[in-house]
Amino acid sequence: MIKDKLVTQQRMRTQTGRADDGLGPNSDIGARLRALYGAVQDEGVPEQLLDLLEKLDSAEQAQKAKTAARDGE
Repeated sequence: MIKDKLVTQQRMRTQTGRADDGLGPNSDIGARLRALYGAVQDEGVPEQLLDLLEKLDSAEQAQKAKTAARDGE
Protein backbone atom coordinates (compact mmCIF):
# COMPACT_ATOMS: atom_id res chain seq x y z
CA MET A 1 0.00 0.00 0.00
CA ILE A 2 2.72 2.48 1.00
CA LYS A 3 4.87 1.39 -1.92
CA ASP A 4 1.99 2.10 -4.32
CA LYS A 5 1.60 5.57 -2.86
CA LEU A 6 5.34 6.25 -3.30
CA VAL A 7 5.22 5.06 -6.90
CA THR A 8 2.24 7.34 -7.57
CA GLN A 9 4.07 10.30 -6.02
CA GLN A 10 7.14 9.57 -8.14
CA ARG A 11 5.01 9.51 -11.28
CA MET A 12 3.46 12.84 -10.34
CA ARG A 13 6.93 14.34 -9.91
CA THR A 14 8.04 13.18 -13.31
CA GLN A 15 4.83 14.24 -15.02
CA THR A 16 4.34 17.67 -13.45
CA GLY A 17 7.89 18.44 -12.43
CA ARG A 18 6.71 18.81 -8.85
CA ALA A 19 4.64 16.55 -6.65
CA ASP A 20 1.51 17.84 -5.00
CA ASP A 21 2.68 18.56 -1.48
CA GLY A 22 -0.86 18.55 -0.14
CA LEU A 23 -0.63 22.12 1.11
CA GLY A 24 -3.17 23.56 -1.30
CA PRO A 25 -3.18 27.37 -1.11
CA ASN A 26 -0.05 27.29 1.04
CA SER A 27 1.86 26.10 -2.03
CA ASP A 28 1.21 29.49 -3.61
CA ILE A 29 2.52 31.24 -0.51
CA GLY A 30 5.65 29.11 -0.59
CA ALA A 31 6.21 29.84 -4.27
CA ARG A 32 5.88 33.57 -3.66
CA LEU A 33 8.25 33.43 -0.70
CA ARG A 34 10.82 31.55 -2.80
CA ALA A 35 10.50 34.16 -5.55
CA LEU A 36 10.95 36.98 -3.04
CA TYR A 37 13.96 35.29 -1.47
CA GLY A 38 15.48 34.78 -4.92
CA ALA A 39 15.01 38.46 -5.72
CA VAL A 40 16.72 39.46 -2.48
CA GLN A 41 19.61 37.11 -3.24
CA ASP A 42 20.08 38.76 -6.63
CA GLU A 43 20.41 42.24 -5.11
CA GLY A 44 23.92 43.57 -4.76
CA VAL A 45 25.64 44.38 -1.51
CA PRO A 46 25.44 48.12 -0.71
CA GLU A 47 28.73 50.04 -1.00
CA GLN A 48 28.35 51.33 2.55
CA LEU A 49 28.29 47.79 3.91
CA LEU A 50 31.32 46.80 1.82
CA ASP A 51 33.22 49.82 3.18
CA LEU A 52 32.34 48.88 6.75
CA LEU A 53 33.49 45.31 6.16
CA GLU A 54 36.81 46.55 4.77
CA LYS A 55 37.31 48.76 7.83
CA LEU A 56 36.54 45.83 10.10
CA ASP A 57 39.07 43.64 8.28
CA SER A 58 41.71 46.35 8.58
CA ALA A 59 41.03 46.81 12.29
CA GLU A 60 41.23 43.06 12.90
CA GLN A 61 44.54 42.78 11.02
CA ALA A 62 45.97 45.72 12.96
CA GLN A 63 44.88 44.14 16.25
CA LYS A 64 46.46 40.80 15.28
CA ALA A 65 49.70 42.51 14.28
CA LYS A 66 49.74 44.45 17.57
CA THR A 67 49.10 41.27 19.57
CA ALA A 68 51.76 39.34 17.65
CA ALA A 69 54.33 42.12 18.19
CA ARG A 70 53.53 42.26 21.89
CA ASP A 71 53.76 38.46 22.26
CA GLY A 72 57.03 38.41 20.34
CA GLU A 73 58.75 40.91 22.66
